[in-house]
Amino acid sequence: MSLLAYSGLMGLTALERLAELVVSKRNLAWSLTQGGVEHGFSHFPFMVVLHTAFLIGCVAEPWLMDRPFVPWLGWPCLVLAVACQGLRWWCITTLGQQWNTRVVIVPGMERVTGGPYRYFNHPNYVAVVVEGLVLPLIHTAWLTAAIFTVLNALLLTVRIHIENQALASLETA
Repeated sequence: MSLLAYSGLMGLTALERLAELVVSKRNLAWSLTQGGVEHGFSHFPFMVVLHTAFLIGCVAEPWLMDRPFVPWLGWPCLVLAVACQGLRWWCITTLGQQWNTRVVIVPGMERVTGGPYRYFNHPNYVAVVVEGLVLPLIHTAWLTAAIFTVLNALLLTVRIHIENQALASLETA
């Protein structure tokens, strides 16, 4: 895969993220009109910065450090990245109006246990973690993969703790 094609793929990934933000904004507004309560906003700006820097790093590292495309690594990583998109959108469609990029609990709603949530408590984060490794490695941006993975692990430790506490309020309501 040429560097130009990879950059195009990353452009498409950025557009997909923008589509997610449109869906998230709409769903957040719905949740708030239903009496939704946001939990743990303080970590959210760091998440936005990290994920934005990740997409930039995926493109910048191969261009600036002349990273090659290694077929035995790049093609399987591309397949996994596409699979991550499938899992991400399965999560989004399963949660429906309850999905957004923030942690918002609507009182009285039941916890979703269908779709990918019957297999994992946080399937979207499985997609995020795998994608954080494979998307940059499509074009051997290993520094981006390593740095994002470490920082994302720290952030997800906070995020999942906040989500678990918020979701526990549904189970006791």
